[in-house]
Amino acid sequence: MLFPNPENQRPKISEKAWISETAIIIGDVTIGDNVFVAHNAIIRADEPGSSIVIENNCNVQDNVIIHALSKSKVLVKSNTSLAHGCIVHGPCTIGQRCFVGFGAVVFDCSIGDDALVLHNATVRGVQVPGEKVVPDGRAITRQEDVEELEDITAELTKFKASVINANVNLVNDYKNLEQEA
Repeated sequence: MLFPNPENQRPKISEKAWISETAIIIGDVTIGDNVFVAHNAIIRADEPGSSIVIENNCNVQDNVIIHALSKSKVLVKSNTSLAHGCIVHGPCTIGQRCFVGFGAVVFDCSIGDDALVLHNATVRGVQVPGEKVVPDGRAITRQEDVEELEDITAELTKFKASVINANVNLVNDYKNLEQEA
């Protein structure tokens, strides 16, 4: 369901994206090509001056919440996965080819390209460089905490790519079903 925000800004969604009927998208939201937005996802840019951009080939899985505070932006760069039930709160930038795990929370932060925030982790008020891994359940709330993060492994890089591929395929499969109906 698509709604305008109080400033009457409306979502702009690529015709090549697939959005579940139960997703709610409000306001100044831009969604690129081959983006998969799953069931019960909520994407809200409804506070004054807020915006959300989700670039090409991303996936926003079931029950994900993306929200931007007044005068802030959420930017999710291409080929990024937001896994089930995570919360992305602006201001926030998530780089290309990232993964944010189940139940993770990211807020007021910048996450570099090819980084992973694993399940139930929290990242707040810091800059995470590219190719780093925030472990399951870890809270990263001071820049000093970032220095302790390990580099991504080949196995995790392969995992991220497989999630992107699976969800881009879902976009195509759901779009084909719609055409057949």
